[in-house]
Amino acid sequence: MTSEELDIAFREAVERINAHTEPFPADFLLRLYAYYKKASNDYGRPSSSKPIINAFKTNALFQVQDVSEDEAKRIYIDLVNNYFLYRK
Repeated sequence: MTSEELDIAFREAVERINAHTEPFPADFLLRLYAYYKKASNDYGRPSSSKPIINAFKTNALFQVQDVSEDEAKRIYIDLVNNYFLYRK
């Protein structure tokens, strides 16, 4: 997969998640959050009004610190595809 194809597939996966109206499991959301932030090169601090949620998000980001941006995109795409394949 070329870099451009990966970017397109990543954007499509993000759109798929954003269009979904049913709630997602919390652990799945944390993984999506971490890989999305890494894939989009967004290193801003978590901004929830609840400290415990910020702690979980920070921990999720810490766990993906050694993953490259492209690998984060691939993992994000796989997470989304597997969720819709097996959870629906």
